[in-house]
Amino acid sequence: MTASVPGPAELREECATGIAAYGYFDEQEWLRDAFLAVPREHFVPRRVWWPKADDDGRYPVLDRDEQPERWLKAVYRPLTALITQVADGAVRIEDGPTASSDFTSSISCPAVVVNMLRHLAPQAGDRILEIGTGTGYSTALLCERVGAEHVVTVEIQEALAKRAEERLGALGYRPQVVCADGEQGWEPGAPYDRLLSTAGVRQVPPAWLRQVRPGGLIITPLATPMRCDVLAWLRPDGQGGGEGGLIDTVHFMKTHSQRARRPWRELGWPRWPDWSLTVTPEGSQRLHTRDR
Repeated sequence: MTASVPGPAELREECATGIAAYGYFDEQEWLRDAFLAVPREHFVPRRVWWPKADDDGRYPVLDRDEQPERWLKAVYRPLTALITQVADGAVRIEDGPTASSDFTSSISCPAVVVNMLRHLAPQAGDRILEIGTGTGYSTALLCERVGAEHVVTVEIQEALAKRAEERLGALGYRPQVVCADGEQGWEPGAPYDRLLSTAGVRQVPPAWLRQVRPGGLIITPLATPMRCDVLAWLRPDGQGGGEGGLIDTVHFMKTHSQRARRPWRELGWPRWPDWSLTVTPEGSQRLHTRDR
């Protein structure tokens, strides 16, 4: 007898179980409920690039129509992101596998999406600003928590914003979808209780700190000199500044204007020689910056 092929709901449950092993649903029952309620496959394009190159150095295409089982399983792999755009659309997915690694849009892996929302910790009724609508998947999860009427999501690329709005509307989610530069936030909807950026930055845009209420929360990927990004949090002080910290390592595509590299010292990072590691005889250790 041929084994039955797992359907979306079953794969979603398996994926949730995998994510739960990291503790990402702990004390966040709403987040698990939202994850199970939102069909992730609805937001993934019919064709996507697999994020790892084959032996020939080209990134293969997964096609839902040609490989439905493989495509669906990829959608629900907890630690796999799927590439939805290369070189801002200059590389056409219709042309098949590509050697270009200039990934400019993706649907983040389920575990990272859940982890970011866990740290954002939105409360029912909070007003949320999302930077980087992308496919609209994270937007839908936010709508499940706070209500679509409390969500504003900003996408710089018109085609992506339109497709995301259509996908969201097809499931009954109608947040405000804005096509604009996310680094400027969305002033007409301010103040917000929380801001989530799904695009990485090298420097936190001042508009974000101005548009989130004092004591609110910003969660964003932040570039580092360590060949990875970190998930950072900030609480605006109401004066245009904020204080926060670093949470976890992540890898995210940068906003359009922050793709170019800049000297790390300009961005507030000390140089590697300024960092030191101390280990005590008792076995404790501490990484810190040297006084100069």
